[in-house]
Amino acid sequence: MMKNKIAVYGGGGHGKVVAEIIELSGDNEVYFFDEQWPSLLKHEHWPLIGNLDKLIENINSYDGVIVAIGNNKIRASVFNKLKSINAPLQSFIHPSACVSRYSQIGIGSVVMAHAVINPFVTIGNTVIINTAATIDHDSVISNGSHICPGVHLSGAVKVGESVMIGVGAQVVQCINIGNDAVVGAGANVISDVEPNAIVVGNPAKLIQKKG
Repeated sequence: MMKNKIAVYGGGGHGKVVAEIIELSGDNEVYFFDEQWPSLLKHEHWPLIGNLDKLIENINSYDGVIVAIGNNKIRASVFNKLKSINAPLQSFIHPSACVSRYSQIGIGSVVMAHAVINPFVTIGNTVIINTAATIDHDSVISNGSHICPGVHLSGAVKVGESVMIGVGAQVVQCINIGNDAVVGAGANVISDVEPNAIVVGNPAKLIQKKG
């Protein structure tokens, strides 16, 4: 039986982790695409066989595609370009992750090792739920956001689009985090975060507004 051919766009460290998740998720074979091609023809263990233009040109050769870039804006831009040509975008979940059957995960997202997604959580498109992050009941993670390793979100937290929540941050229940906000590593969020805000500390406080 032939393996599924999965194209991964993004040749950084995040891409390596995603590639292994893809291999662990089924009978899959990974092919990398990155703008380093053709100066680089291999990404660690996996072949690097083209850039984004080459991927688009050969999109029908692949059973699945995922954008594996940590930067929210770049990931969303590439995702939208691929979505516009009806690329076979897929989500992947590490086998050790605990994902409720009552949760929903959009396309192009990745759930990493030991993450927990509890009942009635909604996760949008091209979202990263990183290693050992926990998302409690009734929370919403909107399109293009990145929940970093070890983050803990309590119940009914609403995360806007293109939000970055840094390593080890905690968010108490019923908090709203606006679009394009950044929550610093280790922050303890006990009040709503406005769009474009950067908050840090315990308790988390505004230090800057983007834009």
